[in-house]
Amino acid sequence: MIFLTRMDKQMFYINPDHIVCIEETPDTVITLFNDHHFIVREPARVIIDKIIAFRSRIIRRSGGTTGKRSRAAKRQCLFRSAIQSRDITPVERTFQTAAQPHTRDF
Repeated sequence: MIFLTRMDKQMFYINPDHIVCIEETPDTVITLFNDHHFIVREPARVIIDKIIAFRSRIIRRSGGTTGKRSRAAKRQCLFRSAIQSRDITPVERTFQTAAQPHTRDF
């Protein structure tokens, strides 16, 4: 939730996921998906900065990153652990059992 101020200096929180658009006429008007409108004191740039800060806090608290580097590092770590594990190494051909031929004609 982000903290905003109405024109009458009343302070309130709003969920940034519900914002459809922010218009900057002489006053800043926020339109929500349910067609409610709020006129606030903050300019659009400040509201956008607050939304970015809010979402970055959520990502930071979750401990997750969405970057390609992190996914690549996880893949490499998984690959290394799979290579070092003896459970998945292929068995040599001499020890493999041959498939039994069919004894019945179809």
